[in-house]
Amino acid sequence: MRIKPHKFPGVFTFVDEDGSEKIATKNLVPGQKVYGERTVKSEGEEYRIWNPTRSKLGAAILNGLKNFPIKPGSTVLYLGIASGTTASHVSDIVDWKGKVFGVEFSPRVLRELVPLVEERRNIVPILGDATKPEGYRALVPKVDVIFEDVAQPSQAKILIDNARAYLKSKGYGMISIKSRSIDVTKEPEQVFKEVEEELSTYFEIVEKLSLEPYEKDHALFVVRKP
Repeated sequence: MRIKPHKFPGVFTFVDEDGSEKIATKNLVPGQKVYGERTVKSEGEEYRIWNPTRSKLGAAILNGLKNFPIKPGSTVLYLGIASGTTASHVSDIVDWKGKVFGVEFSPRVLRELVPLVEERRNIVPILGDATKPEGYRALVPKVDVIFEDVAQPSQAKILIDNARAYLKSKGYGMISIKSRSIDVTKEPEQVFKEVEEELSTYFEIVEKLSLEPYEKDHALFVVRKP
């Protein structure tokens, strides 16, 4: 099995035994598994296979994402970090020189992060409400990228409000939109169009990508702050 660098720094790719393309990240904490993912070794390094059915960001990369601003050394504000499935891969990518500030509303879910961050010290868990970004101002600096995975009707506004508070000028936002969390009465494409219009009031829209077939009625937007 030959693992080679993906076009995005910090991401790797290989062809599995069944002929399918897989992506992976180099394990920042060798021996640690986060969500039961497969690990493979190549040339003395351990890699964690990135499961696209468990991660919207992984799904986007496999679907041909063209713009991926998260890279080694990046500082990332992760809204809706949950138990850390996707964030652990982001942690691998940004490496020890980067930092992931993970905001989660549920104390129970955030507790699941504790064993992870004891070793992955580049993840900073924050109990907070992403709709009220002023609540974690003492903990979060200006960041290079905001990634949002929060299933709420006000998803676009949450990203804009957090970008105003924490995103550097020319910084990037990435947001996973679940259309059914916004309006179940509308077709997903109509919801995505309305979200795009709202995001464009503050950001430059860089890219929009469907997450089918990995995630039904989901799209991922990449935006840039002026």
